[in-house]
Amino acid sequence: MLRITLALAFFSCTAFGQSPKDPPAWKALQVLVGNWSGTGEGESGTSTVSRSYELILNNKFMLGKNRSEYKPQEKNPKGETHENWDMLSWDRTRGKCIFRQFHVESFVNQYVLDSVSSDLKFFRFVTEAIENIPSGWRARETYEFLDRNDFIETFELAEPGKDFTLYARNHFRRE
Repeated sequence: MLRITLALAFFSCTAFGQSPKDPPAWKALQVLVGNWSGTGEGESGTSTVSRSYELILNNKFMLGKNRSEYKPQEKNPKGETHENWDMLSWDRTRGKCIFRQFHVESFVNQYVLDSVSSDLKFFRFVTEAIENIPSGWRARETYEFLDRNDFIETFELAEPGKDFTLYARNHFRRE
């Protein structure tokens, strides 16, 4: 019995303690690591945006920090500052990237990687859960890489029972 227990313990440590080779989609998303700035436009008006991404916790997670500043304008007379933090990880069991987004307004979106282009330049995430919002709402976030130093992010929302509509579109360039 002791031999079986030791064998199982050894198998568990070797099978789960080592990371398998990173999947291509997870490696491709790591192009985000670094500092970015740009402009945005959407429901709240035009904005300047800044974002940074870094690999953390032994490169198992990617942390993103975003800030969008909307100066007072016709669409948004008071202006506003929006911040959110992103946490991306690769779920080996599901074979999918999971993307959790924590917003200053207390919304927490949990996305799952829904589609990836064959050239690994287009990634679409769709929510599987949203905290602190009425049930039935959905969100979709899309990243389209124009090259290593330039990408477009599209954020869409869908009210219960309705199709997605554009909420904001940001264009980022590496600093």
